[in-house]
Amino acid sequence: MSEPVSTEPYFRSDLLKADLGRRTARSGVVTLFTQSIKFLLSISGTIILSRLLTPEDYGLVGMVAVVTGFVLMFKDLGLSSATVQREEINAGQISTLFWVNVWLSVGVMLVTASLSPLVSWFYGEPRLTRITIGLSIGFLFGGLTVQHEALLRRTMRFMVLAIAEVSSLILGILVGVGLAWKGTGYWALVGSQLAQGISYAVLIWLFCKWRPGLPVRNSGVRTMLAFGRNLTGFSILNYFARNIDNMLVGRFWGSGQLGLYARAYQLLILPIDQINAPLTAVAVPALSRLADAPERYRMAYLRLLDKVALLTMPLMAFMVVTSDWVVLLLLGPKWLAVSRIFSLLGISGIVQPICNTSGWLFISQDRTRHLLQWGLIGPMIVIVSILVGLPWGAVGVAASYSLTFTFVITPLLFWFVCREGPVSVADIYRTIAPSLCAAFAVFGGVLAFRQFSTLSQPLLRISIALVIAIVITIVVLALLPSSRRSLLDLKNVLRLIIRREEPSAAM
Repeated sequence: MSEPVSTEPYFRSDLLKADLGRRTARSGVVTLFTQSIKFLLSISGTIILSRLLTPEDYGLVGMVAVVTGFVLMFKDLGLSSATVQREEINAGQISTLFWVNVWLSVGVMLVTASLSPLVSWFYGEPRLTRITIGLSIGFLFGGLTVQHEALLRRTMRFMVLAIAEVSSLILGILVGVGLAWKGTGYWALVGSQLAQGISYAVLIWLFCKWRPGLPVRNSGVRTMLAFGRNLTGFSILNYFARNIDNMLVGRFWGSGQLGLYARAYQLLILPIDQINAPLTAVAVPALSRLADAPERYRMAYLRLLDKVALLTMPLMAFMVVTSDWVVLLLLGPKWLAVSRIFSLLGISGIVQPICNTSGWLFISQDRTRHLLQWGLIGPMIVIVSILVGLPWGAVGVAASYSLTFTFVITPLLFWFVCREGPVSVADIYRTIAPSLCAAFAVFGGVLAFRQFSTLSQPLLRISIALVIAIVITIVVLALLPSSRRSLLDLKNVLRLIIRREEPSAAM
């Protein structure tokens, strides 16, 4: 008879602290590599599906996504982040939270299905009833994975998470392409999401050996529930602000305009998520373990912020100036109207990854109450900007939102999050300044290339422009003293990953 698998490492933070620097560096590489694979797979799926489906197909699913994405937040209630952030946890607490998440998921599934006629009525589109019911089934499987995934992230086991994410994404794409090839239209997108979610749940349970027990009374989950409540409150406010543009564009301008707008926004967040999502997964548990060491915490955050700025700011500048080429290559000629919307949204995309890291500070410092307060400020400004641009359709919404986010919300957020804690506003501006300079230089250099280029092939034009952007970025960073230190730091991190060095050298 085989010995039972020990689950003790899932609940001990001292094992993680003992080698935090090297674990963080290696976890960052694993997650970034994984995101690169997911990015290539997503792009491939997008290229194929965009040629098999229509803007209306995407618009219909996009209408429902506004509702399903909102209710989806209630299956978690921020409890996965609470599990990752807490210094000490035990099996009784996690079992209790598991059953809370399961019952929430069941409730979310039933509520979503019951709302389906209301969704159809709001948009005046009867096909949305069945789409909403179909997508609601996936919520149940999502609730089964919340705590298992959180335990894997807490212990920084990102390799197994990577295998689960990539495998389920491949299956989802294959199902979607297969259904689209058979002419099922928007059902291909529904089937793709369900296949990905179900397969991911199965793999996570296979990889995480912990199994839930019965709920435990007085297990000490009250503070974790309070943490999750504040985080969920912010998520609700932020989600409403982030998705009211889709709701209003679809309601007043129809599924065609929404399909164009949704695809433009998807193109915007796709490269951002490839960098921000994996770094967030690594940063929150790492910073949470350093919350009692302010100076180490500050240096660790700024090093991570520097890498985010370096990887995203020049990239987004490149995508803004080549938006029409990117759309033509990835989506095809029938989607060319997306390029103007994307270029406008891309202005905010230059600073959006930087703003996203503010969540690391709020969560790792156990300041979800302040995060909820920000949810009453920032999202309200976003909503006003969207209403201002709505009379001009998707283009007007994109322009108004992007300008407001860049020049109003961003500086306000930096001030708000840095009112407490070891990181200052000056730290943030000083850290991102070299990458911002590189982004401006990339924009100007690629724009000059466009003016003089006579090439007609989109792939060749983009390839040459990308080489130009990379060269400009390296030159600018090499010329600035502070960014030279950043490049040296990147080299040291890579050395740490390859060699076994003392943990203190990295964090």
